[in-house]
Amino acid sequence: MKNKDLAIEEKELRSRKEMFLRALSLAKTPVLIAMFVTPIRFFLELAGLPENVIFIIGLLWLTLVFAVYWGIKLFTEERPYQLLLLSLIIFSPVSRIPVFVLWWITKKWELGTHYDIFDNWVQALVGQLVYGSLVQIIPGFILGSLTLAIMQYRKSATN
Repeated sequence: MKNKDLAIEEKELRSRKEMFLRALSLAKTPVLIAMFVTPIRFFLELAGLPENVIFIIGLLWLTLVFAVYWGIKLFTEERPYQLLLLSLIIFSPVSRIPVFVLWWITKKWELGTHYDIFDNWVQALVGQLVYGSLVQIIPGFILGSLTLAIMQYRKSATN
């Protein structure tokens, strides 16, 4: 009985590892894009472009685009919702790191950008890496889940 339980545990562990690696693979390109989008927005803000112009260049919009993309791409997977959520959980905090760095640069050199909204390191870490991540994960998961549901419905309607 112990060998059977051990085999089940190993299979489950292997499945979890495969899912994590798949989610990591899905998040890799969006993270790289985010590493460019955030500094571009920062420099456009420093250049004096109006906020309503640079507002569309942001991590929330990028997250929503990738959530829809993942919803379309993952609808045939065995556990698409878990994979979507895990991809968002990997992507969101990592994509916020440049925002945290830009907070520090803005604070140190008193640049006066919208990144300068926190008074200290703890506030910035919690605000950017926790709250900012949740602001991406929650709407991203809702939109991605809706996309998954629509794709699954369309597939079942055509069969």
